[in-house]
Amino acid sequence: MNFEEFDIPDLCSSLHTYLLITAFMANKRETHCNNQVDKFAEALATARQMQQNWLTYGVNFVNFYVEDVDGDWLETWGHDEILGNSQLDAIKEFLVSNDSIAVRVRQHLGERSLFDFAVNLDESWRISDTNDRLSAVRSLLAGEGNSVDTDNIRLLDLATTLVVKLAEIL
Repeated sequence: MNFEEFDIPDLCSSLHTYLLITAFMANKRETHCNNQVDKFAEALATARQMQQNWLTYGVNFVNFYVEDVDGDWLETWGHDEILGNSQLDAIKEFLVSNDSIAVRVRQHLGERSLFDFAVNLDESWRISDTNDRLSAVRSLLAGEGNSVDTDNIRLLDLATTLVVKLAEIL
């Protein structure tokens, strides 16, 4: 190939374009890197300020970072999940109803919290395997700290009838 076959103006134009694109891409990578460094520096400055506030104000430093720190946010944590749960609502309605199974469950629970039982029952209802779900309900009926007596026919019968009834309701 001869040097004379190349169109020098086109070649120069292409070379110029290549150099511009290469310079732009290098600048783009550098800018991206600088953005990451800037974000990290900002996060580090925020963490240092938080640490300094902690050292200066002690546990009261939380007032700078949490709105309504003296409110009831800790007591109501998770209530929005519980309050909007239609399955839990159906379980609660059933447990306070005059249904014979609900009455038996309330008698069995005695002084234990019906609301806590309903919340735990709602959680155990999410278990997909039927046998595992029945076992979980049986454990709930037995109560915390009590071992489940698999020979207790009344407990097994109550758990089974409760699971069947909830399957109809839910």
